[in-house]
Amino acid sequence: MAALGVSLGTAFLIISPFFWRGTASGHDIAFHASSWLDVAGQWKEGIVFPRWCEWANNGFGEPRFIFYPPLSWLLGAALGFVVPWNAVPGTFIVLVQTLAGVSMFALARRFFPAGAALFAAACYTANPYALLVVYLRSDFAEELAWAFLPAFLLAALQRSGLMENRWGSGPRSAAIFGLFFAAIWLANAPAGVLASYSMALLFAWAAISEKSFLPLLRGAGGLALGFGLACFYLVPAAYEQRWVNIGEALSSGLRPVENFLFTKIADPEHNLFNWIASSVAILLKLLTWIAAALAYRNITEAQASWEKKALWQSLIVLGAAATLLMLRPSAILWEYLPELRFVQFPWRWMGILALAYACFGAAAVAPRRVAWIWCVVVILAMAGTATFLVRKAWWDSDDIPSLQEAISSGKGFDGTDEYDPAGDDHSNLPAKAPPVLLLPVEGGEARAAKAEIHIARWTAEEKDLSVTSPQPLRLAIRLLDYPAWRLEINGQPVKPEFPEGTTQVILPLPAGTEGIKVGFGRTPDRTVGNALSLASLAVCAAFLRKQRTRNQSQ
Repeated sequence: MAALGVSLGTAFLIISPFFWRGTASGHDIAFHASSWLDVAGQWKEGIVFPRWCEWANNGFGEPRFIFYPPLSWLLGAALGFVVPWNAVPGTFIVLVQTLAGVSMFALARRFFPAGAALFAAACYTANPYALLVVYLRSDFAEELAWAFLPAFLLAALQRSGLMENRWGSGPRSAAIFGLFFAAIWLANAPAGVLASYSMALLFAWAAISEKSFLPLLRGAGGLALGFGLACFYLVPAAYEQRWVNIGEALSSGLRPVENFLFTKIADPEHNLFNWIASSVAILLKLLTWIAAALAYRNITEAQASWEKKALWQSLIVLGAAATLLMLRPSAILWEYLPELRFVQFPWRWMGILALAYACFGAAAVAPRRVAWIWCVVVILAMAGTATFLVRKAWWDSDDIPSLQEAISSGKGFDGTDEYDPAGDDHSNLPAKAPPVLLLPVEGGEARAAKAEIHIARWTAEEKDLSVTSPQPLRLAIRLLDYPAWRLEINGQPVKPEFPEGTTQVILPLPAGTEGIKVGFGRTPDRTVGNALSLASLAVCAAFLRKQRTRNQSQ
């Protein structure tokens, strides 16, 4: 309860400026808020797990929810049914940062006294990178992913053999490790990439320390189980990249080479933010390595346990890797290591470094003789960072109301470049279009076509309508084509036509009455992903049940 209270209190301190300044309107708030609103609207239509973002691209839609991990947009949408929409961002932050603090306490308490573990929880909840994310970035998904990281590290240390496994047998530790790993991937893909490389490094270090390949085998098994649990998201996200303009995720300003610490490009706004992020990174590095030096004095004492020494060494390895990968000399790694470039911003490694900072901080305050000095240093650093970022942040409470109005009026909101269907240029789409529009046949007279349209059902994933016309015409639907869409006219599948520059669905119709059905179907990759996740979940449940049965028999 003490850990919950400290974490909750710290989280409320973080959002305290929200009470008089409004909502911090960071870079990604429109993306996340629009996702929450879209998902909440689809739930009202009976769509439990959305795949198509209906109101993106001015209502023409995009397959956002196939590619963006689900946990954050599910949580944000759920909160919209509990609190007023303008309060959702602050509520989200309080919940997630409280979870982060409790997660850190669970890790730190295994190694340090309760007081030091509580200090670690507070440090992690309000670490400099978390403050940057809250006030300037509004990346709610990444924030959620880092909340799982301390518990994930605890599972990894036990799985690798670097500390005593108190969670039971090898299968049970693999199941717990896999669940946390999947949770990170299902919260935020860049954090998932960083967690994957970090754990690979940790298990490699364990193998070197123990002079055995066993930690590598344990790690590979746990990672494979975690990937399996997340396959319902990962398989479609990987396979369907060919169906969207995914390369736009690495357009100008978003490439790693342009975002190393203190890098400048021909964009003043980019340079300003990079300078702020780089300054926060330098502060976090200084705090981390000073705390590491103080912690080293403690773990070298004779009474220090081998587990504390293993933790210190592991965090040194992870912290050093995180420090290096924010700097330009690591550019070759960003170029050639698989998927690392899609992390985009090297300073995102601060998420890993913050873990080391909080743990080293707990070790630094364990001896009473220096505890108060380090506490004062940390409090001043956090207060100063928060004050600086609050002043640099843009505060605006109109983001969500504006999105709500755009949806209710049928206008929709901006789409995302990398999720735009292949062949489409969403900048060519009209700002506001009706659900359907009658067009003359190609080569025919330019006068407007006349027909009677009856819409029986119109949801994000299903459109059922009929058109009665005395002459042939074309029907333009407010929808972008995507391989998952199934288009039928009178029960027969058809191929749509497209206007120049976009992939808007246009259906040629003969004279008479035509029944049109459009449905978002399940593609084979999603079926495979679901099957792999269900199989992994069954394995996970069997591992946990096996341990419970064993405990009952003892």
